[in-house]
Amino acid sequence: MKNIYHRLVLLGSLAAFSACEKDLQNTTYGNLAEVVNTTEGAVATVNAAYTGLAGGTDWQGGWDAGTYAWRTQAMMTTDEGVCSWGGNWIPLRNLNYTPDFDWVTHNYGRYTPYISRIAIALANMENMTINADMKKRYIGELKALRAHYAQLLYFNYGPFTIVTDAKIASNPDAPYVPRPTKEVVVAQIEKDYKDAAASLPDKFTGNDYGRFSKAAALTGLMKLYMHEKKWAEAVTVGQQLTQMGYSLMGNYEDNFNTASKGGNSPETILAVVCSSSGGDQYTNMWLAHALPSDYKDSTGIPLTAWGGYKMPWSSYDKFDKKDKRLKVLLESYPTGNDANGKVIYRNARTGGELGAIPVKFGPDPSRANSQNSAIDFPIYRYADVLLMLAESINEANGAPNQQAYDAINAVRRRAGVDDLPAGLSKSQFLAKIQDERLFELWGEGWRKDDLIRWNLYIQRAINDGSTTAQAYKVLLPLPRQVITQSNGVIKQNEGYN
Repeated sequence: MKNIYHRLVLLGSLAAFSACEKDLQNTTYGNLAEVVNTTEGAVATVNAAYTGLAGGTDWQGGWDAGTYAWRTQAMMTTDEGVCSWGGNWIPLRNLNYTPDFDWVTHNYGRYTPYISRIAIALANMENMTINADMKKRYIGELKALRAHYAQLLYFNYGPFTIVTDAKIASNPDAPYVPRPTKEVVVAQIEKDYKDAAASLPDKFTGNDYGRFSKAAALTGLMKLYMHEKKWAEAVTVGQQLTQMGYSLMGNYEDNFNTASKGGNSPETILAVVCSSSGGDQYTNMWLAHALPSDYKDSTGIPLTAWGGYKMPWSSYDKFDKKDKRLKVLLESYPTGNDANGKVIYRNARTGGELGAIPVKFGPDPSRANSQNSAIDFPIYRYADVLLMLAESINEANGAPNQQAYDAINAVRRRAGVDDLPAGLSKSQFLAKIQDERLFELWGEGWRKDDLIRWNLYIQRAINDGSTTAQAYKVLLPLPRQVITQSNGVIKQNEGYN
């Protein structure tokens, strides 16, 4: 199989993902059963489900770098980021949400159909006469994807109905049902992750790099357990992940340049595989969003620069000045060369920028496209697992033990900063974890869930002057049309009118 993002077959997309959701237009393409019931049909079905990792047809959505992207919204609603463009970025950062604010309601409508389509795809897969081992694997991938999409929706919008019955999913006239309890939702996500982990290989490499592996399913499961504060379970899963052959890259920045391309990184557990020519959904535009308009790459690589994304100075200033991770977070940046060829730098702080320049993702040395880069977008990294394990041990035991220290210190040593002092209390160790996750994982999409878990999400906005950040804003509003079309059967999240 070639790369999943570059060989989506129309047949598979139609067979498994010609949506049978309310408000989605149904189109008949004839009897495709004889063709779909093949290995090629199975591959296309699963590949189509993966498109949600990049937001489907959204421009730079999913785990990419645009407005609707999970990583962007996690950055811009927390202490990681601020945007120079104003407009809707201001109410986003201030947590000034309403059910009519498309920027925060959009993903509910984007991803709930994926849940139902995967239910249909799983039913079709069970009836396919293909190799038994491959069928088991494909079913595992579909369940992992369903768990992942459902978890993102649950974390952001609260409990919702995870449709698992293909008959219901394929019926556009199926009646609306009330939202379930969180326990029901968590149980289904947990089951899907566990089922997936039981049937998938530890990791994928080569042409299968970018697919959900056992390690990726377990990482998602660990995040679920931490969200639910099931610390002992999170520790068990984290310890299992440490035995699966992953390790830290020698240089931090190599996680975000061509050194990690194509599965070469021992640290990347799951990533969106990008191309400079694969269309706007399957490409990396981070630098285009982040670079100031006068930025000039010192090696001469042409780069598009829209000047939007920044890290607030208050967060940048928390870094130890010897932290090697500051190589991809710039206070001063190159603007060209003088007559003698010496690089000229501009200081972003004294120049009035809102924050440091976040160049986490390196330029594409191929120079194939100044805007679209082939640098992959990581979703799960082993450094994240180590920090989650350290936090979970601290919570489960009431204090850090040696394994917790070893986990966080491994991340710190790579960054060139000192080990944590021994003898920290639970609260002191947690405070170090909170900062370390900012230093290590900024811009990777997990800061929002982190701050919510620590009860710091609303306080961040208040500290930054928001007058609209209230406790209920830890959940986003459902789209107004969902409430209206269900005649009130589906209830809006508390606090939203």
